[in-house]
Amino acid sequence: MTPSTFSIVACDLDRREWGIAVASRFLAIGALSAWAEPEVGAVATQSFIKASYGSDGLRLLAQGEPAPEALARLLAEDDGREQRQVGIIDSDGRAAAHTGSACVRWAGDRCGPSYAAQGNMLVSGDTVVALAETFEGGATVSLAERLLGALAAGQAAGGDRRGQQAAALRVVRRGGGYGGADVAVDLRVDDHPEAVRELQRLYGLHELYFGSTPEDEWLPVDDDLERELGTRLDRLGYTSGDLAADLEAWAGVENLEERVRGAARLDPVVLSELRKCEERRS
Repeated sequence: MTPSTFSIVACDLDRREWGIAVASRFLAIGALSAWAEPEVGAVATQSFIKASYGSDGLRLLAQGEPAPEALARLLAEDDGREQRQVGIIDSDGRAAAHTGSACVRWAGDRCGPSYAAQGNMLVSGDTVVALAETFEGGATVSLAERLLGALAAGQAAGGDRRGQQAAALRVVRRGGGYGGADVAVDLRVDDHPEAVRELQRLYGLHELYFGSTPEDEWLPVDDDLERELGTRLDRLGYTSGDLAADLEAWAGVENLEERVRGAARLDPVVLSELRKCEERRS
């Protein structure tokens, strides 16, 4: 099976995030193609995948090699380079890409400010154009949303000419993930007839559980809201009488613990989920 794939590697230097979105008619493409390390860079390796391009590419970037030089070194050491396709972004947002002459057509790549987009065995070059232009136009949203939006646009423009099977989204930021992990987003769809749409659904769940609401949108817990919270939590079996403790206990069970900080102010997402949870039980 030839791993025909389209992907985009990119970074947001203001947020200090690096990431990759990838889709393919190839089982579990995210396990082999998507590589990223915070404050180092990201690599997409595809088309007769050589997974060591990921690990070796990140090692070279960590040693201070700019993306173009790191890519050149990877290619120079690989006799199969004309079958490979690679996109790479470094810690300073410099991008580089390679599409070997033996990649199955349509195949090509495009680099721009802080991104590299590439694809092979595609319906047409419109997919890479859509990846690039959608990413360039999404600067007001998070890196994960920009990558996912670009991937969806690439799919809508044609994508892999054999159809869909797998997709992945990986974004890294130093301390930016759950519990202070460096992985902010790591989602994979390994086998699905509408892999990109399923990845979008999973990202929605990720944002529910692990996203953050701006501080100015949090709700002050006045007397009315305090009574509502207490009543709903009591009906769900959280009856200690300590509102903050009961709220935190419920949130822990529902995987919303990172959205709760005491009971003086409340994330509106938590309120919405508490209402839904209590209404389902009643």
